[in-house]
Amino acid sequence: MKKLILLAAVLIAATSTIAQQNSDVIPHFLTQQEVDDAIRKGFDAPRPVRGIETPPDFENLRTMAEWEEIQALVIGWEGYNSILKGITAAARLECEVIILSENPSQTESYLTGSNGGPALEDLTNVTIIETDLNTIWARDYLATTVYANEVEDVLLVDWIYNRPRPDDDAAPAVVAEYLGIPLHCTTSEPYDLMGTGGNWMSDGFGTGFSSELILEENAGGNTWWGTQYPDHSLEAIENIMYEFMGIETYVTMENLPYDGIHHIDMHMKLLDEETILMAEYPEGVADGPQIEANLEYVLSNYTSKWGTPFKVIRIPSPPQTNGNFPDENGWYLTYTNSLFVNKTLLVPTYYTEYDTTALRIYEEALPGYTIVGIDCDSSPNNIISLSGALHCITHEVGADDPLLISHQALSDTEDTDNPYAVNAYMNHRLGVVNANMYWKTDLGSDYNLAAMTDIGDNTWTADIPSQAANTRVYYYVEGFAADGKVQTRPMPAPEGYWTFRVGSFVSVGEIELGAFQPAFPNPAGAITCVPLDLNGSTSGSLRLIDVTGREVEVIKEGLFPQGESKYFFDASQFEAGMYLLSFEANGARLTQRIVIK
Repeated sequence: MKKLILLAAVLIAATSTIAQQNSDVIPHFLTQQEVDDAIRKGFDAPRPVRGIETPPDFENLRTMAEWEEIQALVIGWEGYNSILKGITAAARLECEVIILSENPSQTESYLTGSNGGPALEDLTNVTIIETDLNTIWARDYLATTVYANEVEDVLLVDWIYNRPRPDDDAAPAVVAEYLGIPLHCTTSEPYDLMGTGGNWMSDGFGTGFSSELILEENAGGNTWWGTQYPDHSLEAIENIMYEFMGIETYVTMENLPYDGIHHIDMHMKLLDEETILMAEYPEGVADGPQIEANLEYVLSNYTSKWGTPFKVIRIPSPPQTNGNFPDENGWYLTYTNSLFVNKTLLVPTYYTEYDTTALRIYEEALPGYTIVGIDCDSSPNNIISLSGALHCITHEVGADDPLLISHQALSDTEDTDNPYAVNAYMNHRLGVVNANMYWKTDLGSDYNLAAMTDIGDNTWTADIPSQAANTRVYYYVEGFAADGKVQTRPMPAPEGYWTFRVGSFVSVGEIELGAFQPAFPNPAGAITCVPLDLNGSTSGSLRLIDVTGREVEVIKEGLFPQGESKYFFDASQFEAGMYLLSFEANGARLTQRIVIK
């Protein structure tokens, strides 16, 4: 049901020529040379008008989420060519890949040649556009997809770029002109707003996320390179986000002390409307304490679009291969800097000890997706040394004819007597004319079809029949638009699906604890993942205990969120033998055995 592709050393080790190219790449962060050059050139000159500088004149603007259908993926061909070749090889199977290049013939020759990985036999779904660029960091300087009237006209919205890189800053207009999409720019008062795509995420339904860098970039005064920051209050920033992008709830989180660029894509990712994938460090290490504080802030103050708590999945952030974390001058290795490309997910990889755990976490969270791991750390392709990975060097453009489907996945239930209602929101510019829901209780069997009923407000419903205890149910939905377009959710269905359990759970005080999922790997010898599935949020502790009953590690203590979460410990620091994982809350205890080898 899952596909996993690993592109070792970014398909094939690159040549020494590539190494030289990479040594000239401008890093994600602003260099002192750039600052000096910008000040010397007088970079405070007015920015050229490159789009519509007023808000879109439409009702119900909606910024797309990254897991929605896209028509194109855009990259800037500015070094790390073998990584870009790996991205192109995987993404062109899902959508058009638009490559911005200063030398299209060289780019084409590299793609169709043997350097940097297997040759692309043809360039189907690949478009190379000649244009000047400064850097590879396309996520930050390209524009974001916004829809008018939720699913109608596709628009691009571009902010003022927070770097003195004028060619990069002009790139959104190149993409907009090629695709014939209106470009709206927050470049003129009172709508002047500075920001970067790496510090931005949307749930697709009016909620946006950023670090407080967005406040610093728009607080007035001089920039690092001598021009002026826009001068706005948080309320004014929120108003611009609403006017241009339909954002009604804007979540801003405190900057992390060791992430020099303060972009949230380095430590978090939204997997769907209610699931946050959040990086995790060993207790007290690097940005771990601030990440935990930010996560608790979000969970305590915001909810999903359905008014329910966000689900949280944890994924370990590895140290550099020398063992150093960012607080020890180690590179900022990240697995959240991944990329949805329709039914494929591209994930940065570093080294096997951590990669296998990270990829398994993605596989379990996103069944059915083709997971493509691309090495971002092996010389000469260690782009992560410049504070960025795959998400940082790509940007998507949403489909021009979206069929929007949103569904809150059914939770585990004890109900064995009543059917389980599956409700899905479906919207298309011409309307949805039919919808189906498919379900089964055995991954090896065929799906059962249940026609869905339109109950108004773009909502369709169908029932899964009641099931016996200890049954796991798998299901997905499908919508048909009036113009013949068909869409499923999850997008990779039928290989992809949602799942829930029917059965009884241990009641403890005012909550139902839930259960451990099997820890992995087991036997354990390095970083080990401990999944926990709770039916309610609670305070408690997760501990590792040896055979004598002695506590040897407090893996996590404090607030545990509702739903599935993952926690980690390093088994290599303990002697070989049998151990017990113990979760305690409200006087109850869940345990499982684990072997350390």
